[in-house]
Amino acid sequence: MFKVGDYVVHGNSGVCQVEAIETMDSIGPDDKRVYYTLIPLYTSGSKFFVPTDSKKVVLRAVITKKEADKLLEDWDDIDTLWIENDKNREEIYKEALRSCDTREWVRLIKTSYQRNQSRMKRGKKATTSDERYLQMAEENLFGELAIPFKMTRGEAEDYLISVVRGKE
Repeated sequence: MFKVGDYVVHGNSGVCQVEAIETMDSIGPDDKRVYYTLIPLYTSGSKFFVPTDSKKVVLRAVITKKEADKLLEDWDDIDTLWIENDKNREEIYKEALRSCDTREWVRLIKTSYQRNQSRMKRGKKATTSDERYLQMAEENLFGELAIPFKMTRGEAEDYLISVVRGKE
């Protein structure tokens, strides 16, 4: 169970901070459940309530600095997503995002980036779908990396780019 003040990753909402843990009435008067009150870090004015025992949406702790360092160290070894059929691309991208797994986000970013570069070399534009999912994966990843590195999301993006470019 998380504590008030903890940073968590919640489904497609990204990084949130636990503001409160409260018992609330559920469906019936005798049905009480414990809920986290979550405040998304990068969406102002938003707040939502998640049952502490919910199995519907991924809710996990933000990665540690050691895990973040390892992710960046492993960047080149993380494979791109295998997409055999272009018609399945969007569903595979959605699944990678919903997993709330930083390695899956990296796979999505690398896949979409490489696909965009390939299309540009052939004189084509990036697809709207690739651009949209690339942006969502980057926002999730940079937002999460900002926490253990004690940076803003923009600083985390710059740092990641410098690390990845340093490996080239």
